[in-house]
Amino acid sequence: MLSLWCALASADEPSWTVTVDPLTTAIGFVHVQVERVVAPRASLYFGPSLRLFDGVLAPVNGPYVGVGAEVGVRGFFGGQAPEGAWVMARGVVARVSSEGSSAPGGYTSGLIGYTAVLGPGLVLSGGGGASWFRYGVGGYGVYGFAPALHTNVGWAL
Repeated sequence: MLSLWCALASADEPSWTVTVDPLTTAIGFVHVQVERVVAPRASLYFGPSLRLFDGVLAPVNGPYVGVGAEVGVRGFFGGQAPEGAWVMARGVVARVSSEGSSAPGGYTSGLIGYTAVLGPGLVLSGGGGASWFRYGVGGYGVYGFAPALHTNVGWAL
């Protein structure tokens, strides 16, 4: 299957990116995104999603942790994936735990943004949109609609 994915990407353009999201880390959610180009104007990404510590937004802080996975798909308006303007849908599914209780949790988002690949492979990406959250347990967490922001930095391969 890996050979099929490799055949789908152009040899002249990067076909993988590995990035982290500093903004979500600041609010307590750690994401590492491994992205794969699947067509000239489309990519998929996946990675772990961890809520391990309190962040800078007091209303979402509390004694809970979340361990799960994130998956997303990007469609590019122009250019060659993974670079250019895009629209993205993403989802997170996690097991959220607090003080002996646990429950399934997650969120989904729709965003628009732009990814630049600079120099030999530095990836800078940003975007905005809306999210729906059901991510919490025991009275702690995030519920309902909220703004969605995407900020990623990493490397293209």
